[in-house]
Amino acid sequence: MKSDIEIARSSKLEDISYIARHMQIDKQDIHCYGHFIAKVPAELINENKIASNKLILVTAITPTKAGVGKTTVSIGLALGLNKIGKKAVVALREPSLGPCFGMKGGAAGGGYAQVLPMEDINLHFTGDFHAITSAHNMITALLDNYQYRNKGNDKLLKKIVWKRVLDVNDRSLRHIVTGLGGNVNGMPSESGFEITPASEIMAILCLAKNIKDLKRRIENIILGYTSTNAPFTVKDLGIGGAITVLLKDAINPNLVQTIENTPAIIHGGPFANIAHGCNSIIATKMAMSHSEYTITEAGFGADLGAEKFFNIKCRKADIAPKVTVIVVTTQALKMHGGVDIADIKNENTEGLVRGFKNLDKHIQNMKSFGQQVIVTLNKFATDSAKEIELLQEHCADMEVTFAINEAFAKGGEGAIELAKVVVEQIEKNPSKPISFTYDDDDSIDLKIEKVVKNIYGGAKITFSANARKGLKEIEKLKVSHYPVCIAKTQYSFSDDSTAYGVPTDFNFSISDIIINNGAEFIVAVAGDIMRMPGLPGDPQANHIDIVDGIIEGLS
Repeated sequence: MKSDIEIARSSKLEDISYIARHMQIDKQDIHCYGHFIAKVPAELINENKIASNKLILVTAITPTKAGVGKTTVSIGLALGLNKIGKKAVVALREPSLGPCFGMKGGAAGGGYAQVLPMEDINLHFTGDFHAITSAHNMITALLDNYQYRNKGNDKLLKKIVWKRVLDVNDRSLRHIVTGLGGNVNGMPSESGFEITPASEIMAILCLAKNIKDLKRRIENIILGYTSTNAPFTVKDLGIGGAITVLLKDAINPNLVQTIENTPAIIHGGPFANIAHGCNSIIATKMAMSHSEYTITEAGFGADLGAEKFFNIKCRKADIAPKVTVIVVTTQALKMHGGVDIADIKNENTEGLVRGFKNLDKHIQNMKSFGQQVIVTLNKFATDSAKEIELLQEHCADMEVTFAINEAFAKGGEGAIELAKVVVEQIEKNPSKPISFTYDDDDSIDLKIEKVVKNIYGGAKITFSANARKGLKEIEKLKVSHYPVCIAKTQYSFSDDSTAYGVPTDFNFSISDIIINNGAEFIVAVAGDIMRMPGLPGDPQANHIDIVDGIIEGLS
């Protein structure tokens, strides 16, 4: 089989105006970036049409370093639905340069289920990430200037909580000292970098309703604290309008196409392990305004992205999926069943069956939100007939529908089975209102406790002294009604990345509490999770090159 990039290059792309027409959007209403990419103005969202759209959430079991293929399945489902005559649009997040050049590689799908042009999407795309990075760091520069200009008077802030961001995995920047080299270079202070997907500006962009709401949220960002312990915001700095100007284009979602020329909306890119892991509300609503079926994904496993999709995104956007699809692979199930990663491609029915516990916990969690659940196997060539049979039988025992997905190898044809199952389930069973994990008026520590105990399976939550200070600040600011966004490892239900399968009765440690007052949620940092990742021993950058004008090594 050809590589992803070879398949992408051999595919015939349609002019983006043709793709827009498929969504009943006129050419003059889009802003083209060449022939195959366009920005779609947020004003084209039609709230009246959203209510009748059939939204589908794609999530997964706990991921492993072998990968699960959630994005590939999401794209494949859109292809499959269009194959059976349904009008479907897929809404995804934008890839980050950090993982693209680090461990994970690209995030535009794979095989014959990709969004195109994959090189542009995986690299600078339309510059949204750069705009967010620039907006975030412009705030930092203006804040540093404020401090420098107010040395020696009572306007000087005694504490700064706003850091810097960069869309690169760079562990050396996690903790830094700025302002060295004498008075003309500013005031020496401790700071640090986080990766752009962890920026509060990213979260704000993904949760804002429109440009007015974007500005309001930006102005509410807490940058630090005054000498009297009062919060100091972007509005206090007087720069909300300037920062919004930097994001005036970035707020509009991006229109591209799948490998089979069906529409794809790609916008925003928070990670689910360190942020809320969903594409923008504007992007999802744009897709829902111009399709019959909308497929969207939530990052990493269902304990991370899907939990935040329901408890944060759906709560804020007033949307709800008709069905949730959980992606599994036999390889990931075997790894959760204790099989060594070097052996997961070999048939091992005992390890597979042991791994079912991880799947079962995710099914239970999704049902706790009131969701209909479909399990789909992202089929690999190494999967044995016996393993597939056992998985199918287990899903029947769990009373969930099962479908095989082969979109990676066969494109839309390989996703017809899943597409038919999704349509059947939506038409046969009325959807239920979302049952959230916690109530708005619960305290923040109770919200964290409910997620840890009910979604993760933990027994006890420990708050560090620093985290407890954060909880007191939340009460002081009267923002306990905000939802919580727990930042934790993606590789386990617990805060221990090596605890595969389904750990139970574990202690869950909260090391820090961050008030994202603009995004209007509370980040609870668990264990030793880093909001600025590092690079692996063999980064993907070692395999990326440009030869005779052709990019090689992107996947």
